[in-house]
Amino acid sequence: MDLKEKLLASFMAFENQLDLEHPVHDIRSEAIKNFEQLGFPHRKLEAWKYTSLASLQKTDFTLFPKEDNSLEYREVKPYFLHEIDTYKIVFIDGIYSSYLSETTHDGVDICLMSAALTKPMYKPIIDVYFNKIAKAEDSLTSLNTAFTREGAYIYIPKNKAPRKPVEILHLSTGSEAALMLQPRNLIIAEDNAELQVIERHQSLSSNAVLTNAVTEIFAGKNAQVDYYKVQNDREGASLIDNTYIDQKDSSQVSVHTFSFGGKLTRNNLNFFQDGSGINSVLKGVTILGEKQHVDHHTLVHHQQPHCESHQDYKGIFGQQSTGVFNGKIIVDKIAQKTNAFQQNNNLLISDKANVNTKPQLEIFADDVRCSHGCTIGQLDQEALFYLRSRGIPQKEASALMMYAFANNVLESVRIPELKARINKLIAKKLGVNVGFAL
Repeated sequence: MDLKEKLLASFMAFENQLDLEHPVHDIRSEAIKNFEQLGFPHRKLEAWKYTSLASLQKTDFTLFPKEDNSLEYREVKPYFLHEIDTYKIVFIDGIYSSYLSETTHDGVDICLMSAALTKPMYKPIIDVYFNKIAKAEDSLTSLNTAFTREGAYIYIPKNKAPRKPVEILHLSTGSEAALMLQPRNLIIAEDNAELQVIERHQSLSSNAVLTNAVTEIFAGKNAQVDYYKVQNDREGASLIDNTYIDQKDSSQVSVHTFSFGGKLTRNNLNFFQDGSGINSVLKGVTILGEKQHVDHHTLVHHQQPHCESHQDYKGIFGQQSTGVFNGKIIVDKIAQKTNAFQQNNNLLISDKANVNTKPQLEIFADDVRCSHGCTIGQLDQEALFYLRSRGIPQKEASALMMYAFANNVLESVRIPELKARINKLIAKKLGVNVGFAL
């Protein structure tokens, strides 16, 4: 039995554990039919031309953990942003850990998706927002919707902001030989609300883990949301991350993606600008080695006039790693005065590493300012020679140049402690000890 057959066979048992009268039941049922029809994406599809899921489909993943696993804080402290105080929503093998978490209902709701889906007090919000922007035509999004049970639920009412950032941490213990997780996050920042979120998926063993995650983010008028994805997992971990963002008038949403580890990572990031005066920021740093594979797919759909979007992705690829970037900007006819920028720059520091990049523009308006570009190259040997002539060893000189290459992505991180943490992760990934911060 392959993975698709196993998932389809397990759906009925999953549904029988839940309330079949709940409105989400119909959404789940429709979603599993959609996945059954579409199946897993394959390389014959243009969007998946450079990324294969064939080996994952042959793995015998456990879909539901057999037992609850607990962890001590000292075991996982390195994976938290412990330098500052944060709200924490922590899951161990897909199950909520109240011991490691800190949630709140003090003026805002920072809690669990399972509670939001089952408790009547949340129903008005769920009816308005749940599964409203997630793409039904994406088979893996449909698969996640069909098995939606747990994840983070964050609701920030009008004119509110949490006292501190929110961390969403998914931990896998390795108690199963191979485990599949399907977290679902719903994040709502109403008019004039503010929110900062840090998300991380982390394996604690070398056992295989496949995470199929979906996040829906809604930003109301004048809302500001900063979302940070830290992807630095072990070699047995694979992540497929679908994030959908809906923005209203004058809102600003920024998503920073830091991809440093894992076997296979696919990031699908979709922005829908449903208003004027909107600003969308998409930035990423990827540093890979060995046979790691990271695929970034971005979409910014400009649907109204007087909006901006800024995309800047940097990649550094060594050994036999592979990078993919496919960025699309769509500007509707009505979306005049749009200002859209997209750039993807890559460094190859190994003859066996490779990058596939395809920036795209689809513009149907005539009064816009849009640009895109991509580069694939190596370190500037003249600049490297200059640094070495000043007494800097070759390894450190190369690291300095790669730090400078990634600098303009890091400078927009608005949490200083997170910026320092990412700075250290980059230094570790490059194998150097550089005595300065970006």
